[in-house]
Amino acid sequence: MRFLPTDEQSDFARTLRSLLGSAPVPAAVRAWADGDFGPGRALWSRLAGTGLFALAVPERHEGAGPLPLELSLGFVELGRAGVPGPVVESAAVSVLLAELADEALAKRFLPGLAQGEHSATLTLPGGSPYALDADAATYCFTVSPAGELRLVAEGGGTGRADGADPVDPVDRAEGADGPVRSTDPARRLSVPPAGRGELLAAGPAVTRAAEVAARWARLLTAAQCLGAGEAMLARTVEYAKQRTQFGTPIGSFQAVKHRLADTLLDLEFARPLVWAAALSLAPGEVAAAKLAAGEASYRAAMTALQLHGAVGYTEELDLSLWLRKARPLRDAWGTPSACRAEALRSLTPPRR
Repeated sequence: MRFLPTDEQSDFARTLRSLLGSAPVPAAVRAWADGDFGPGRALWSRLAGTGLFALAVPERHEGAGPLPLELSLGFVELGRAGVPGPVVESAAVSVLLAELADEALAKRFLPGLAQGEHSATLTLPGGSPYALDADAATYCFTVSPAGELRLVAEGGGTGRADGADPVDPVDRAEGADGPVRSTDPARRLSVPPAGRGELLAAGPAVTRAAEVAARWARLLTAAQCLGAGEAMLARTVEYAKQRTQFGTPIGSFQAVKHRLADTLLDLEFARPLVWAAALSLAPGEVAAAKLAAGEASYRAAMTALQLHGAVGYTEELDLSLWLRKARPLRDAWGTPSACRAEALRSLTPPRR
């Protein structure tokens, strides 16, 4: 079996890598962390031109999907470049609304999400209570354990889609908690107010759609982890070639070689799990992919930090932008323990 992307899929990934490689992504990440979303939104507009966001939206709603494998390939490149913003959450919202099969809601939200004109964030039952970048997203959705889908806030920093005054879910929504500091300053967290906002839908259909959306979010976060890990490894290999000790590049030392080789193996073993999960979307396979990719990325961060030394975590070095993402991405949309439990459940036959 040839378990590799097709030529067309590889070309798409290369196009994204070229686009992001020529863009000032580190500057956009730093601006995003400071609350200046302009450079990040400009980057989103360029990504939208490739059709990336349309891959999560069905064709009947001006999308090109759903195509989880192609989207995963794209999100590897987003992780490699360190693109800021609720990219995973926007895709998950698209999946959630498509799964609901509510034509009115789909027509209201999906075309803008597919074209990259709007962005979205959300919280789902069983996941983190924090909404990512709610102050920057066009929409903030919540799904309650009772199966209520609500639009908590619309507008963020972009202005409402209907032209009304924006509502900041962090500062203006009654009952909302304030911003929560993240390990990664570019991941702006807040807790949406419970039980408030416009009720869009309710019932078992919402619960089922939320489960599917959570699975997509976990898959795409795994893809981001894979890309981020590869970026950190590449930067560390380059540094090991340049940094000298006793007149010799440290990359020639056997201990350093072994550490880099182990990191590469971790990432390469995670890659086919991510592709398999994208093909099947089975809960156990998605959990296994997230576990493997998340842990591999985190170990890549530890390797990068150890081999760079103290300079590795200084803000002046771009590497720090990825180092700070490693642990939040590892834990987002499924901690290692949660993913391990899900993977084990999928392998354990049900009791009779």
